[in-house]
Amino acid sequence: MLEETRLHRIRALLSTLNRVSTEKIIQHLGVSRETVRRDILKLESMGALRRVHGGIVATSLEPEPPLSVRNTVREKEKLDIARAAVQQLSAGQTLFIDAGSTTALLADELLSMPGMTVITNSLNVALKLTTAESTMHHEVILLGGHMGPSMQATRGDLTVSEIQRYRADVALLSPVGITSASGASSFAHHEAAIARAMVTNAKTRIILADNSKIGITSRVIYATPQEIDIIITDAGSAAKPEWQLLQAQCAHAIVA
Repeated sequence: MLEETRLHRIRALLSTLNRVSTEKIIQHLGVSRETVRRDILKLESMGALRRVHGGIVATSLEPEPPLSVRNTVREKEKLDIARAAVQQLSAGQTLFIDAGSTTALLADELLSMPGMTVITNSLNVALKLTTAESTMHHEVILLGGHMGPSMQATRGDLTVSEIQRYRADVALLSPVGITSASGASSFAHHEAAIARAMVTNAKTRIILADNSKIGITSRVIYATPQEIDIIITDAGSAAKPEWQLLQAQCAHAIVA
């Protein structure tokens, strides 16, 4: 594995967990302890983290890593969440779907659903739902706007204004973090603006959040706990105190 890839993956873990043990990094990367030690020292010299006993902690809020990196982290958990999300949908509905690694997996699962109308800013979601191999024909509306290179998604004022033209049955959103106190949040203002517009213009709002996002507050809040109808997470969240609080706040909380 290239050093650049290892560094990206370590930062991806840290951006979602805030504190990561050395053992977890070794297990996640499948490399030697010495290699991990060198990578940690390099990232520390860059100011990306701080070493503590037994591992590392984040020095500050960091942007999400590129989608290509996030796609490799907790893929099984995200797939479980995507499959549970499909169970909350009905054929023929109109959906808002934002851009993210979990919603990209959701698109694969939607290939088994008939006749959906999907409105999305995600190029990955749009391409997956219009694949020639699909036997289900969906109407897919790819929102206009500026393209973000790391996200493979459109963004900006044009994207938000286009969302406001539509009314959806369901919005399916994947935040950077979610807490019982503040709700769902993103690191980037442009991502939060898109998610906020989708929340405002959908009847039902579903948050897809793997266990690493539970209890995390990022920079920009886009949905309060009261505005969230369903939260879907994986089994790793079950023992977290914050998940118990979220269950009490939300109308429906599902562990996939």
